[in-house]
Amino acid sequence: MTGQRMAIFEAVFKESSHFTAEELLDKARLIDRTVSRATVYRTLPILVESSLVREVDIGTNLKYYMPNREQGAQKAQVICNDCQKIFEIPAPFMEWYGNTVSANLGLTPISQRLQVTASCEELLEKGFCSKSKVETSN
Repeated sequence: MTGQRMAIFEAVFKESSHFTAEELLDKARLIDRTVSRATVYRTLPILVESSLVREVDIGTNLKYYMPNREQGAQKAQVICNDCQKIFEIPAPFMEWYGNTVSANLGLTPISQRLQVTASCEELLEKGFCSKSKVETSN
């Protein structure tokens, strides 16, 4: 475990919301200025594979990540199509549903996800979204 990887790990677990690899690079460099982009991109798959970090693909050219503080807790994502904000909500029914559907087909579930894309009613009504990732109040 190198100093750069420790800085990346520390930066990940300081986060309370989703982040991109580039955002992680910036935050890790605040801890250790020698953290390289290559080290971030090599470390993220290790963190995902070890279940320390969850990877969220919202169908854009960016992947988002979030520390996995609750091992085994099923979460669903609701993604605002207008501001790209990702909301995580508890989804305890997912494990039951995945097991039930898989068992009916003679399969064992390996992974599952529930993702909903929605439009922002506030943006449509008021012309702005107070939940946007761009906002500094979040």
